[in-house]
Amino acid sequence: MHHSRFCAVLIDCKTSDVDEAARYWGEALGRSVDHNHPGSRGNYRMLETPPDEVIVQIQRVDHESRVHIDIETDDIPAEVARLEKLGAKVVDRLERWVVMQAPTGQRFCVVRVQRPGFPKNANRWD
Repeated sequence: MHHSRFCAVLIDCKTSDVDEAARYWGEALGRSVDHNHPGSRGNYRMLETPPDEVIVQIQRVDHESRVHIDIETDDIPAEVARLEKLGAKVVDRLERWVVMQAPTGQRFCVVRVQRPGFPKNANRWD
């Protein structure tokens, strides 16, 4: 048995200035950039997230700009296996997350628990 829930929207920006990208998206979405968040480091900037709302993270990338989602879980291998049964394919297994591709073509990530209160509002899978 494991749990999973929709966790985050990541805005992938092909840019040399991730701070400027975060400033833009923060203003566009009405959220401040959270420079003190542990996730605001290197190529990543977190926007302030109200309790019980989805995380918004800005990510500097080398590929085309796009948006992708993260699914957080307390058991990454079990969630990946569940999603594979639904038709998703593993694209890359990294140290702390797995990149997958849905049968409809979109890429997304399966990540460890990111938000407080887990497993509140999570699905329980047997």
